[in-house]
Amino acid sequence: MKKLFNKIKIRQKKIILLISDIIFVNVGYLFVLFLFNERYKGIFITAFLVTSIYISIFTLFRLYDSLWKVAGSYEFFNVIKANLLSWGIFYGVNFYMMNSKFDFVIYFIFFIFTLSLTFSFRICYRFLRRYMIFSYGNSSNCCKVEKRVMIIGAGYTGSLIIKEMLSNKQDGYNPVVIIDDDKSKWGNYINKVKIVGGRNKIIPTAISENIDVIVIAIAKIQQTNKKSIINICKNTGCKLKIIPSYNEILNEKVFLSKIRDVNVEDLLGRDPVQLDMENISDYIKDKTVLVTGGGGSIGSEICRQVSKFKPKKLLVLDIYENNAYDLQNELKTTYSELDMQVIIASVRDKNRLENIFAKYRPEVVFHAAAHKHVPLMEENPGEAIKNNIFGTLNTAECADKFGVKKFVLISTDKAVNPTNIMGATKRVCEMIVQSMNNISETSFVAVRFGNVLGSNGSVIPLFKNQIRSGGPVTLTHKDIIRFFMTIPEAAQLVLQAGAYANGGEIFVLDMGPAVKIYDLACDLIKLSGLEPNKDIKIEITGLRPGEKLYEELLMDGELNGQTKHNKIYIGKVSNTDFYRLRNKLNRIRLIISNEDDELIYAIMKDLVPTFNPKCMQINSNNEEFDFDLEEGNVAVTLE
Repeated sequence: MKKLFNKIKIRQKKIILLISDIIFVNVGYLFVLFLFNERYKGIFITAFLVTSIYISIFTLFRLYDSLWKVAGSYEFFNVIKANLLSWGIFYGVNFYMMNSKFDFVIYFIFFIFTLSLTFSFRICYRFLRRYMIFSYGNSSNCCKVEKRVMIIGAGYTGSLIIKEMLSNKQDGYNPVVIIDDDKSKWGNYINKVKIVGGRNKIIPTAISENIDVIVIAIAKIQQTNKKSIINICKNTGCKLKIIPSYNEILNEKVFLSKIRDVNVEDLLGRDPVQLDMENISDYIKDKTVLVTGGGGSIGSEICRQVSKFKPKKLLVLDIYENNAYDLQNELKTTYSELDMQVIIASVRDKNRLENIFAKYRPEVVFHAAAHKHVPLMEENPGEAIKNNIFGTLNTAECADKFGVKKFVLISTDKAVNPTNIMGATKRVCEMIVQSMNNISETSFVAVRFGNVLGSNGSVIPLFKNQIRSGGPVTLTHKDIIRFFMTIPEAAQLVLQAGAYANGGEIFVLDMGPAVKIYDLACDLIKLSGLEPNKDIKIEITGLRPGEKLYEELLMDGELNGQTKHNKIYIGKVSNTDFYRLRNKLNRIRLIISNEDDELIYAIMKDLVPTFNPKCMQINSNNEEFDFDLEEGNVAVTLE
């Protein structure tokens, strides 16, 4: 049967439908004559007449051009209309012009019988084709099933998408219905695709029309409106897709290949950030800009945003060459005139950093290089201190020595009342830049924010991989909450905060409402067309060492006001003495070389009073540490 379908070409399919309709019309006509025991001399002439009328009207209604394997209500309603019109013409010609003496009941039964045959045949054909697909799969050697598509948005963009789908049917998309909240458009058609109603019709129409894919095709849409539509669509079980950005549409780059899946960023993201482009341009344009950790999630996005402002030279410093290489290729393609240099180096290597600063003389530094994975740093606290604390100290001292104008540290909400070593080291980094600002001509500032969506090692890629693998999706606590922001939004606000910097500030980004991670997991499962705890199980594994149920963005009494931007707040400038802090850090450098993790936790607690580690405060031998970082004395007392 599979081979049979492969051999049937388009023209052959049309011929089969045509012949079947001729048979059905004649069988119907002969059936009613036999049923009523009628004798009619002009039977062959009448049969030829009725066949000609039906086939002509069916052709006029394009019943032989429709794709019956994916047909919906529109196509089947056409069958009814074509049958009704054909029967009406036949009845009129036969009764009034040929003076037929048949009773009206005979004509009516003929109509019902013929409609039933032509309608049922097409329904059977449709279900048989779908059976073939599900039985034998959708390979190149089998008939390709087309996905029934609901378009949301009856504007210019929606019409472009429909036109593209109809003209590229080999891509497998068949638009069958349109949703739009504008009541004046209801009942109208775009390329024969009907606008059936507003968003309240999404779920019932998806069910009644057997929708496979929903495409949100609205060029400029408020984030709250987008969230509302997605929240409705995710309960349909359909695959969700969305058009590219508005700028791509303006540049006439909207193709089916560019329509992407709806993702969690569409649910959690916010309206585009409004930037003070002039202020940002003033400190970046025609300047040499260095981004440490430039190959990472945040660092690479900062590089992309900086490139838009035409720096004199962009320096991308990273210890890992693969991501930096990919970024270099991307930026050189996007910004052909960009002067860009990738530097492979570690911020832990002070001599290497000094050579780089001496050679390139950067005027602006964005310091994004850091170890950030909480569980890994709990197991390797010495490495977190070396990379985060001393990497920041090395870079900051080089910035001061070589006359950098602005130094912007990328910090984290985990630095506030930290419960893990990563957060504690980032709090020390904030202390370093604030204290250095007191002694340097360089403006040192920090920008603090929460989690970014889709960054390396974040929970969202982990959940997606678990869903693709069939589950389970694992999270540490059902009530755990986090702040989230998209990577581009975070990078843009970092640049904006740098424009506002006078020196010594900690800028805190408005992260919006906190997100419950359990709800996030459920949303990701639903966006995959699956049901949480039915198709994909959610497992609670328990909080990891150093993990908090919730994060904070500000310490008590730290808020000092808001900038001109409604999403950027200012923390109070610190009066920390840099030389006293550096003496402590120099003593820590000696201690961590012993790789005594319990001692490391203890000295970090002394350095960051708000540090409240959940573990390793007392070692397995019940030893307590008594130390003084000012004097460099460490004593061990046994209980």
